[in-house]
Amino acid sequence: MRSRLLNGAGASERELAKVLIETYSVNDAMNQLLLKYLDPLAWRAEPPGKRGSGRTIAAIFAHLHNCRLVWIKRSAPHLKCPAPLNPYRCTLKQAAAAHKRSGAQCLRMLTDVFSSGPKRRITKFSRGAWSRTWAAGPTMFAYMFAHEAHHRGQIIMLAHQMGYRLPVDAWAGIWWWDRLWKEGGLKTRPR
Repeated sequence: MRSRLLNGAGASERELAKVLIETYSVNDAMNQLLLKYLDPLAWRAEPPGKRGSGRTIAAIFAHLHNCRLVWIKRSAPHLKCPAPLNPYRCTLKQAAAAHKRSGAQCLRMLTDVFSSGPKRRITKFSRGAWSRTWAAGPTMFAYMFAHEAHHRGQIIMLAHQMGYRLPVDAWAGIWWWDRLWKEGGLKTRPR
Protein backbone atom coordinates (compact mmCIF):
# COMPACT_ATOMS: atom_id res chain seq x y z
CA MET A 1 0.00 0.00 0.00
CA ARG A 2 2.77 2.47 0.93
CA SER A 3 4.49 2.44 -2.43
CA ARG A 4 1.17 2.80 -4.26
CA LEU A 5 0.02 5.56 -1.91
CA LEU A 6 3.19 7.56 -2.32
CA ASN A 7 3.57 7.01 -6.03
CA GLY A 8 0.14 8.30 -6.98
CA ALA A 9 -1.69 5.05 -7.73
CA GLY A 10 -5.46 4.90 -7.63
CA ALA A 11 -8.04 7.45 -6.60
CA SER A 12 -8.66 5.77 -3.23
CA GLU A 13 -4.97 6.08 -2.31
CA ARG A 14 -4.96 9.76 -3.31
CA GLU A 15 -8.10 10.28 -1.24
CA LEU A 16 -6.48 8.62 1.78
CA ALA A 17 -3.44 10.88 1.42
CA LYS A 18 -5.74 13.92 1.26
CA VAL A 19 -7.59 12.84 4.41
CA LEU A 20 -4.34 12.28 6.32
CA ILE A 21 -3.13 15.77 5.38
CA GLU A 22 -6.48 17.29 6.41
CA THR A 23 -6.36 15.40 9.70
CA TYR A 24 -2.88 16.69 10.46
CA SER A 25 -4.00 20.20 9.55
CA VAL A 26 -6.43 20.17 12.50
CA ASN A 27 -3.82 18.66 14.82
CA ASP A 28 -2.42 22.05 15.80
CA ALA A 29 -5.94 23.43 16.22
CA MET A 30 -6.32 20.89 19.02
CA ASN A 31 -3.15 22.14 20.68
CA GLN A 32 -4.28 25.74 20.23
CA LEU A 33 -7.58 24.96 22.01
CA LEU A 34 -5.69 23.72 25.05
CA LEU A 35 -3.39 26.75 25.01
CA LYS A 36 -6.36 29.12 24.64
CA TYR A 37 -8.30 27.73 27.59
CA LEU A 38 -5.48 26.73 29.92
CA ASP A 39 -5.39 28.67 33.17
CA PRO A 40 -2.12 30.67 33.14
CA LEU A 41 -1.48 29.49 36.71
CA ALA A 42 -1.30 25.90 35.43
CA TRP A 43 1.46 26.76 32.91
CA ARG A 44 4.36 26.38 35.34
CA ALA A 45 2.60 24.57 38.19
CA GLU A 46 4.62 21.71 39.63
CA PRO A 47 3.11 18.38 38.56
CA PRO A 48 1.98 15.92 41.24
CA GLY A 49 4.47 13.41 42.58
CA LYS A 50 8.08 13.72 43.62
CA ARG A 51 9.48 17.18 42.88
CA GLY A 52 11.33 17.28 39.57
CA SER A 53 10.02 13.89 38.45
CA GLY A 54 7.66 15.16 35.77
CA ARG A 55 7.29 17.89 33.18
CA THR A 56 5.27 21.03 33.68
CA ILE A 57 2.60 21.80 31.11
CA ALA A 58 4.94 24.47 29.71
CA ALA A 59 7.67 21.86 29.31
CA ILE A 60 5.29 19.45 27.54
CA PHE A 61 4.27 22.11 25.02
CA ALA A 62 7.95 23.00 24.50
CA HIS A 63 8.73 19.30 24.01
CA LEU A 64 6.00 18.97 21.36
CA HIS A 65 7.30 21.97 19.42
CA ASN A 66 10.95 20.95 19.76
CA CYS A 67 10.19 17.40 18.56
CA ARG A 68 8.57 18.88 15.48
CA LEU A 69 11.78 20.79 14.84
CA VAL A 70 13.81 17.57 15.00
CA TRP A 71 11.45 15.91 12.52
CA ILE A 72 11.70 18.88 10.14
CA LYS A 73 15.49 19.29 10.39
CA ARG A 74 16.22 15.60 9.93
CA SER A 75 13.51 14.74 7.39
CA ALA A 76 12.99 17.98 5.45
CA PRO A 77 16.13 20.11 5.85
CA HIS A 78 15.02 22.37 2.99
CA LEU A 79 12.13 23.67 5.12
CA LYS A 80 12.80 26.60 7.43
CA CYS A 81 12.68 25.65 11.10
CA PRO A 82 11.21 28.03 13.66
CA ALA A 83 13.21 28.74 16.79
CA PRO A 84 13.06 26.15 19.59
CA LEU A 85 11.18 26.80 22.83
CA ASN A 86 12.93 26.89 26.18
CA PRO A 87 10.79 24.71 28.47
CA TYR A 88 11.76 26.79 31.52
CA ARG A 89 11.18 30.26 30.06
CA CYS A 90 8.59 30.16 27.28
CA THR A 91 5.25 31.83 27.83
CA LEU A 92 1.82 30.59 26.83
CA LYS A 93 1.72 33.22 24.07
CA GLN A 94 5.17 32.22 22.76
CA ALA A 95 4.18 28.54 22.77
CA ALA A 96 0.97 29.24 20.83
CA ALA A 97 2.85 31.22 18.17
CA ALA A 98 5.67 28.64 17.96
CA HIS A 99 3.19 25.78 17.59
CA LYS A 100 1.44 27.56 14.72
CA ARG A 101 4.77 27.96 12.91
CA SER A 102 6.05 24.42 13.50
CA GLY A 103 2.62 22.94 12.77
CA ALA A 104 2.55 24.72 9.42
CA GLN A 105 6.00 23.37 8.53
CA CYS A 106 5.02 19.82 9.54
CA LEU A 107 1.95 20.16 7.32
CA ARG A 108 4.19 21.25 4.42
CA MET A 109 6.41 18.26 5.10
CA LEU A 110 3.49 15.81 5.06
CA THR A 111 2.01 17.42 1.96
CA ASP A 112 5.30 16.77 0.17
CA VAL A 113 5.44 13.20 1.48
CA PHE A 114 2.01 12.41 0.04
CA SER A 115 2.62 14.11 -3.29
CA SER A 116 3.61 12.13 -6.31
CA GLY A 117 5.96 12.81 -9.13
CA PRO A 118 9.45 14.16 -9.51
CA LYS A 119 8.95 17.21 -7.27
CA ARG A 120 8.61 15.09 -4.13
CA ARG A 121 11.63 15.87 -1.93
CA ILE A 122 10.97 14.05 1.33
CA THR A 123 11.57 10.29 1.26
CA LYS A 124 12.65 9.52 4.84
CA PHE A 125 11.38 10.24 8.34
CA SER A 126 13.79 10.61 11.22
CA ARG A 127 12.42 10.89 14.74
CA GLY A 128 15.87 11.79 16.05
CA ALA A 129 19.43 10.52 16.32
CA TRP A 130 18.31 7.90 18.85
CA SER A 131 16.08 6.02 16.39
CA ARG A 132 16.09 4.26 13.05
CA THR A 133 15.07 6.25 9.99
CA TRP A 134 11.81 5.18 8.37
CA ALA A 135 10.51 5.64 4.86
CA ALA A 136 8.31 8.73 4.74
CA GLY A 137 4.64 7.82 4.47
CA PRO A 138 1.50 6.90 6.42
CA THR A 139 3.47 5.56 9.40
CA MET A 140 5.23 8.92 9.64
CA PHE A 141 1.83 10.65 9.85
CA ALA A 142 0.61 8.15 12.45
CA TYR A 143 3.69 8.62 14.62
CA MET A 144 3.49 12.42 14.48
CA PHE A 145 -0.22 12.51 15.28
CA ALA A 146 -0.04 9.84 18.02
CA HIS A 147 2.89 11.61 19.71
CA GLU A 148 0.94 14.83 19.99
CA ALA A 149 -2.30 13.11 21.00
CA HIS A 150 -0.44 11.32 23.81
CA HIS A 151 0.89 14.60 25.18
CA ARG A 152 -2.48 16.36 24.80
CA GLY A 153 -3.91 13.67 27.07
CA GLN A 154 -1.12 14.29 29.57
CA ILE A 155 -1.79 18.04 29.53
CA ILE A 156 -5.52 17.60 30.13
CA MET A 157 -4.92 15.12 32.96
CA LEU A 158 -2.19 17.25 34.58
CA ALA A 159 -4.35 20.37 34.51
CA HIS A 160 -7.16 18.41 36.16
CA GLN A 161 -4.89 16.81 38.78
CA MET A 162 -3.42 20.19 39.71
CA GLY A 163 -6.86 21.77 40.15
CA TYR A 164 -6.92 23.70 36.86
CA ARG A 165 -9.55 21.67 35.02
CA LEU A 166 -10.02 22.81 31.43
CA PRO A 167 -13.50 23.87 30.26
CA VAL A 168 -15.54 21.59 28.04
CA ASP A 169 -14.64 23.68 24.96
CA ALA A 170 -11.04 22.55 25.43
CA TRP A 171 -11.08 18.96 26.70
CA ALA A 172 -14.08 17.96 24.60
CA GLY A 173 -13.32 20.45 21.82
CA ILE A 174 -10.36 18.38 20.67
CA TRP A 175 -12.92 15.69 19.76
CA TRP A 176 -15.30 17.99 17.86
CA TRP A 177 -13.70 17.16 14.53
CA ASP A 178 -16.53 18.52 12.36
CA ARG A 179 -16.04 21.89 14.03
CA LEU A 180 -12.23 21.71 13.77
CA TRP A 181 -12.50 20.93 10.04
CA LYS A 182 -14.87 23.86 9.50
CA GLU A 183 -12.88 26.34 11.60
CA GLY A 184 -9.72 25.22 9.82
CA GLY A 185 -11.20 26.35 6.52
CA LEU A 186 -11.30 22.85 5.06
CA LYS A 187 -13.83 22.42 2.27
CA THR A 188 -14.61 18.83 3.25
CA ARG A 189 -15.74 17.05 6.39
CA PRO A 190 -14.02 14.26 8.31
CA ARG A 191 -14.45 11.08 6.31
